[in-house]
Amino acid sequence: MGKAEVDGSDEYGNYEQASLNTTKQIINDLENIDMVIHIGDLSYANGYLSQWDQFTAQIEPIASTVPYMIGSGNHERDWPDTISFYGYNDSGGECGVPAQTMFYVPAENRGKIWYSTDYGMFRFCIADTEEDWRPGTEQYKFIEHCLSSVDRQKQPWLIFLAHRVLGYSSASWYEIMMGSYGEPMGREGIQDLWQKYKVDLAVFGHIHSYERTCPIYQNRCVQDGSNHYSGRFNATTHVVVGGGGASLSPFRATVPYWSFFRDLYFGFVKLTALNNSFLLFEYKKSRDGNVCDITVSRDYRDVLACSIDNCPRTTIAV
Repeated sequence: MGKAEVDGSDEYGNYEQASLNTTKQIINDLENIDMVIHIGDLSYANGYLSQWDQFTAQIEPIASTVPYMIGSGNHERDWPDTISFYGYNDSGGECGVPAQTMFYVPAENRGKIWYSTDYGMFRFCIADTEEDWRPGTEQYKFIEHCLSSVDRQKQPWLIFLAHRVLGYSSASWYEIMMGSYGEPMGREGIQDLWQKYKVDLAVFGHIHSYERTCPIYQNRCVQDGSNHYSGRFNATTHVVVGGGGASLSPFRATVPYWSFFRDLYFGFVKLTALNNSFLLFEYKKSRDGNVCDITVSRDYRDVLACSIDNCPRTTIAV
């Protein structure tokens, strides 16, 4: 997302003006939001502490009112010759220290921003793609434990969040730089966990645009354009919601069959758990707050969950 001056002056990155619209829309709707999750690339300070001061001032009306949960992105963590999985210089030498110091997350080790949190009808498993997540690693074991230990009677909605796209994105950046639709290393291992534990949504940032896929099982759609859904599979819908404010990332020219909705504009997602059967999923434009993509989903018939009477309605902005 980043930060910006209202008058457009004194910008270090000079490409995050739209972040003001995102924070404005969330502030205007705070009475209807229980928690905000910002999954990486927070301030784009890149080593300049004054930019963190500006960012925290911009989000203060939100973070002082509702929980403001974060994830780790490349612009918080990556730096050569550290434990950063990629070793790029995107953090400007911060190595995650400002983010880990300024924000509280319920992680067992504050130096490793991966954690789980339950809120209302949701369980969120928040991973850190800037540290190794492949099978056999400490983080992979955490992810499996987070997914497997949820009580679906209390938290029927299981959401996986991470910064880099471990699932599916048709951004031209992945096509050019990676020759793929997401981070290729270890994706299949994570996908096996999503399917095994019936993950409802996998939500990512990193790519500065919006994209929602069909529910996917073993690399195949189980829902067609008519919204016909086969409930026999533990399918996960993948969402890229990276248009918080920084410069936009264009899509590749061809539209993959699994890509149900794409938007090259700034926005955020609002999730409202109505009960164990219905999740209201809204993609909202930062420009005016209008809803441009909406879906209500649930078909895991073998998941026993709470009734509408003992599941309080919960709304999360991502």
